[in-house]
Formats: sequence, C-alpha cells, structure tokens
Amino acid sequence: MTKSTLFTIRRLATGDVDLARDLLAVFGQAFEDEHTYTQAMPDKTYLDKLLGSETVVVLVALQDAEVIGGLVAYELEKLEQRRCEMYIYDLAVAEQHRRRGVATRLIEQVRTIASQRGAHVVYVQADLEDEPAIQLYTKPGTRKDVLHFDIAVA
Repeated sequence: MTKSTLFTIRRLATGDVDLARDLLAVFGQAFEDEHTYTQAMPDKTYLDKLLGSETVVVLVALQDAEVIGGLVAYELEKLEQRRCEMYIYDLAVAEQHRRRGVATRLIEQVRTIASQRGAHVVYVQADLEDEPAIQLYTKPGTRKDVLHFDIAVA
C-alpha cells in the first residue's frame, strides 16, 4: 500500500494532549532520544496549559489522523525593543515521510504565525553535522555561525 502524499498542518490547542504525545514520540524517534521525549511525558494539565498558551506554538503535520511530523516554537519577548522573536526549538518529520515538503510547510506556517504575532524574526539552531537540517533552514533563512553553551543550573 502506498501512502498518500496529502497531509495537513494543524496548530494544537488545549484538549489536543493525545496529538502532543504522538508528536513527542515522533521527536524521540527522529532525534534518537526516545528516553527524553517519551519516558517522562508531562501530565494532561501541564500539556493543556502549554497548548493553550499564545506564546507556545505546537504544530503537527497530519496524514489520515496520524502525526507524521511537527514543530515546537516559543515566542520570546525582547527587552531592548518592544518586539518578539520566534524560536523553533524542535522540528522533526517521521523518517518514512521525509522529502515530501512536510518540514517546509511547518516552517511556512510558523512564519505566518510569527508575522501575526508581530515577531521580527524566526530562528532555529542546527548541529554542524546535520547537513539535511542545514539545507532545509538555508532555503528560507540566513546562516549565522554561533556557539551554543549549556550552563548548569545552580
């Protein structure tokens, strides 16, 4: 059976906890980090709160009610000017659904949401060795090489 190439993009909202959990499973497989994404999933109350926030954007790509990909982005308010930025934190597409424009459509949708929210930029990080991600993000974006540091909490 051949899978259809048709899919829809949907922003999750309060009540979409099951779809959010399905997206976390896709992230776990795609990032080869199932422990982080599936072993301690937040409870329904926490997820509903996040999904109801205007500053947390959770998009899923759906094909026949199956989550085949998605992204999570956060709106960050700035201090230096009255403006915000949209940061794509996670973006993944299930392996069998890649190279069909799913990630590109997810990025287009978050760009639209960012524009509606008054953001001046959407940005995302990619690991230097992740060539497919670099190619994907180069299409709509401008590359800036920066260093990322994880600082332990006190």
